[in-house]
Amino acid sequence: MALFSINGKHAGVNTLILLPLVVCFGFASSAFAEGEPKTKSVWRGVFFCAMTNEEFKKPDHKSLKRTLTRLQYHVTQEEGTERAFDNEYWDNKRDGLYVDIVSGEPLFSSKDKYDSGTGWPSFTRPIESANIIEKEDRGFFMRRTELRSKRGDSHLGHVFRDGPQSTGLRYCINSASLKFIPKEDLKKEGYDAYMSAFDE
Repeated sequence: MALFSINGKHAGVNTLILLPLVVCFGFASSAFAEGEPKTKSVWRGVFFCAMTNEEFKKPDHKSLKRTLTRLQYHVTQEEGTERAFDNEYWDNKRDGLYVDIVSGEPLFSSKDKYDSGTGWPSFTRPIESANIIEKEDRGFFMRRTELRSKRGDSHLGHVFRDGPQSTGLRYCINSASLKFIPKEDLKKEGYDAYMSAFDE
């Protein structure tokens, strides 16, 4: 059964599967053609692009209700906020990757985590900025910038302009929005492309 048409001709299942990969490699080839070095980050981008087509999706509402804790659901789906200094990762010092608890898309690296003194996990930058959407938040009589994951549409936290000098930004994130993947488990969990980010 044909799924869609290209130039008037029907394309089948194989084309539907291969097309996103061709597009991803096209981006990489374009970068090389413009003189960009063949860095690890480029190939990581190709790997990530291929993964996002199938791997990072938001489960249906019933699945979220079943798999998330009450706090995780409240924070990610109802724009809640967990208690400061009483959450899973505010003082986590292990090396690894922080991904969206809902979709699994990579968000932050422990390399960019710092102690902001606020009691929530804080980062100077995302590891994949394309995975984070910024939205204006006027709640509680304040004007802030809310952060949401692109594919999971999870409420993550907020970004403030009072961070360290390196970026001047503080990504203040709820632990309940995150799943931590220790660096030694990256390959097992399917995040091989990010292993090089933790090379000494």
